[in-house]
Amino acid sequence: MAVPGYTLGAFMLVLHVKSVANYPNGKVTKSCHGMIPEHGHTPQSDPAHNISVSQMTFKPGDQIKVTLSGPPFKGFLLEARNAEDLSGPPVGSFTLIDSQVSQLLTCEDTQGSAVSHTNSHEKTEIKVYWNAPSSAPNHIKFLVTIVEKYRIYWVKIPSPVISQPNVLPFTTPEATVEPMPTTLPPVSHLTKSFNTSDCGSKKFCIRSPENCDPEKELACVFLSFTRDDQSVMVEMSGPSKGYLSFALSHDQWMGDDDAYVCIREDQTVRIQPAHLVGRSHPVMDPRDPLEDTAWRLMDGVMQCSFRRNATLPGVKNRFDLNASYYIFLADGAADDGRIHKHSQQPLITYEKYNVTGYPQNVGGSHSLFLLKVHGALMFVAWMTTVSIGVLIARFFKPVWSKALFGNAAWFQVHRMLMLTTSALTFIAFLLPFIYRRGWNWHAGYHPYLGCIVMVLAVLQLLLAASRPPLHDPRRQMFNWTHWSMGTAARIIAVAAMFLGMDLPGLNLPGPQKTYAMIGFVAWHVGAEIVLEIHAYRLSRKDEILDDDRIQILQSFTVAEEEGHAFKKAVLAIYVCGNLTFLIVFLSAINHL
Repeated sequence: MAVPGYTLGAFMLVLHVKSVANYPNGKVTKSCHGMIPEHGHTPQSDPAHNISVSQMTFKPGDQIKVTLSGPPFKGFLLEARNAEDLSGPPVGSFTLIDSQVSQLLTCEDTQGSAVSHTNSHEKTEIKVYWNAPSSAPNHIKFLVTIVEKYRIYWVKIPSPVISQPNVLPFTTPEATVEPMPTTLPPVSHLTKSFNTSDCGSKKFCIRSPENCDPEKELACVFLSFTRDDQSVMVEMSGPSKGYLSFALSHDQWMGDDDAYVCIREDQTVRIQPAHLVGRSHPVMDPRDPLEDTAWRLMDGVMQCSFRRNATLPGVKNRFDLNASYYIFLADGAADDGRIHKHSQQPLITYEKYNVTGYPQNVGGSHSLFLLKVHGALMFVAWMTTVSIGVLIARFFKPVWSKALFGNAAWFQVHRMLMLTTSALTFIAFLLPFIYRRGWNWHAGYHPYLGCIVMVLAVLQLLLAASRPPLHDPRRQMFNWTHWSMGTAARIIAVAAMFLGMDLPGLNLPGPQKTYAMIGFVAWHVGAEIVLEIHAYRLSRKDEILDDDRIQILQSFTVAEEEGHAFKKAVLAIYVCGNLTFLIVFLSAINHL
């Protein structure tokens, strides 16, 4: 794993397998040599497509038109090879005829030595020119891999042999494409759900919600490991219409992980090992290490099981199960056997575990600690401290006008709340960068809005530090600037929180979070409207008393005290409601 010591933000089990079909942009240089899509399926045996050439002989420097045609297909990879050594490197280079549907690739360090698709749209014909090099072999054969669908593809369909003039006829028996394995491990059908009674005594179990039972609860996500001499039996269950997967990781970050995927294909389930390389798409591996594979589909729940040896020293990418790892559980959609990004943040164990050691019952979290703290601090800062501070500065100057430590009490409270807001914002702002060790390019507009809020918060502090005296001519400009920047920061912060709640790292449950945030905004706006109306009515009452010249000091004092009491009551109710919203959000974060 590439980033030790930091929590995983996204076990990005995207599982769009590295292949011709899974690269809709056709950038398939990693498949240049073998020309084999790593889909985990057996290629078709009878070619349905054809390669034709414009001439059967060539000389170095000639340009041969090559036409690929047949039933509609989505992806392809075309190369020219030495007909006497089809496993050798590509020969010559290509020139495009239509760059909208085909593109050149650099294979074996030779620019333009292969051609592939540019998109996943269906196509029935591709035409290109092949340029014969000066060092061309005597005989050339074109090979093409065609992908019609994720599970339907042909590997190395050959063309007729073209030859240089005045050479011996091509008499070497035509090399055949090495067939993909056609014998897959036998798969049986599970007849009943998994049992959790042995969890903690004979099985190492991971469950979400904790201690749930897949026999009784459809929403239960379950993964168990049972040691049996030198092998380990693995059981996985959970609600999914596409795939379930788990991975073993040396740290809490994606890269160099040992993964296993159960993929729904029509009314069957394919069980497939895979491995993760960096933050790129995972690669499906041969199923040879898996034994006793079985599956079950029932009421929207997918269950699969398999056995593998605890140690597989001769098998690449498979971890030793006698060591300790972080464990991730993910699910998502699958289309025609092709896996898409997981539907929610994966469940991640809190620490490393040895699944073949002492049996335990453990849980995990769908959100990481640093991201939880980031969200919690931002909610406290921009739902509570700043909101209360704004109301106090706007409406409570006459209520708390007495001096407190050299300044009016309202000002001291306002300053304390705003400094707290800035401090919480600064700490929360740093946490995602610590977690990501850089910028998150997959978080949409949220980080950009967060940066704007941070900048405005700092500018507000600098502006407040240079506040001119009360009767200074610049005071009015200061007041308007201070109000404008503060209002802009609050609006942008709320927008950032709306967007942040839907990010995978802090994916709060269901639409309730949106309703709760809308409720908070309405609650705050409502409190401001009530206090504005009250302030307006008080000002009108003062004007009437002054105009009628019946301003009796005692009556005015009573009215003022009543107004202050009303404001205090509104503030108390507002704070109670504000804290209620805050507790709702913090509780949701804590339960992720």
